[in-house]
Amino acid sequence: MSYFRHESAFVDEGAEVGDGSRIWHFVHVCSGAKVGRNVVLGQSVFVSGRAIVGDNCKIQNNVSIYDGVILEDDVFCGPSAVFTNVDNPRAAVDRKSEFRETHVGRGATLGANCTIVCGVRIGSHAFVGAGSVVTGDVKDHALMVGVPARQTGWMSRHGEKLDLPLSGDGTAVCPATGETYLLSGDRCRLKRP
Repeated sequence: MSYFRHESAFVDEGAEVGDGSRIWHFVHVCSGAKVGRNVVLGQSVFVSGRAIVGDNCKIQNNVSIYDGVILEDDVFCGPSAVFTNVDNPRAAVDRKSEFRETHVGRGATLGANCTIVCGVRIGSHAFVGAGSVVTGDVKDHALMVGVPARQTGWMSRHGEKLDLPLSGDGTAVCPATGETYLLSGDRCRLKRP
């Protein structure tokens, strides 16, 4: 085993866990799950058998990664972030055949206690504020807050809010790294040299 597993955690036979990952107290990784390299799974995390967790992801305490959830590399999930798997659950109705894929792009941050409704795509380096409820797709670098979540700005790859208007063309500089970002219409992207 080339990863750390706390003695109270369960990693089922058939689960894939990458080198350097750390699996903490009371975690359950199901058979068929794919967990990348250098991932941290905090206390009481659950990873379902058809879930994918990319390299260098940090999943804080009490998060369940259900079937159909795909986290690209470098995703941060805050404590008690919630993923759903069907649109209209009922205890008396079996809807396992209706599970919808949810895709979280590289470098995205999902704040504590946020809810991500199934079937959405969260863009790379997007930032979902704590307690927000995401009901639709999120653009790359978008800052989303509220219930339901609405875009209120743009974020750099480093996790810094960019001083940039929500419409029109413009540029902004990340205060932490000095990287320049371009805004064109409703898109924000890193300016390549």
